[in-house]
Amino acid sequence: MRKVLWSFFEVAETVIIAVAVVFVIRAFVAQPFLVSGASMEPTFLNGDYLLVDELAYRFRAPERGEVVVFRYPGDHKSFYIKRLIGLPGERIVINDEKVTVYTNNGTGKVLQEVYLEGSKTAGSLDTVLKTNEFFVMGDNRSYSYDSRSWGPVTTGDLMGLVRFRLWPVNHAMAFSAPSY
Repeated sequence: MRKVLWSFFEVAETVIIAVAVVFVIRAFVAQPFLVSGASMEPTFLNGDYLLVDELAYRFRAPERGEVVVFRYPGDHKSFYIKRLIGLPGERIVINDEKVTVYTNNGTGKVLQEVYLEGSKTAGSLDTVLKTNEFFVMGDNRSYSYDSRSWGPVTTGDLMGLVRFRLWPVNHAMAFSAPSY
């Protein structure tokens, strides 16, 4: 009887440790994310399964071009995936299908967005971001509901940085920010 009881405690201990480790990793380190919709095509397709790094932004600031998952400002229960275009304190100007970013020193640079693959940035916009705001846009600009529609995302809404595509397996890969 003692052996059976001892075996039960060992199994229970293993299960408790495994559940605790999974909880800590999901809560503080990495989170799975399923892409829903066409706003990030061709980079991410509907149904892609991604791994989001929740730890990176605790040690460094977000960088332009990174793909992030964040809480939608209009409903914090919803999560969106978009690309960081504008950083805090910058001025974003959209005109003639071009996105120009004016950095804090006033220098303007037209973004060379190779990941768009023919998608055009329609409309016009001129906005200045506050010290805790980010401007985000989808890669499929014609079908993206983003900062052009509802404004910037705050630092507190950022959930994490997309690091890996896990599914579909034949398209699994790691991601990093493009250089502009």
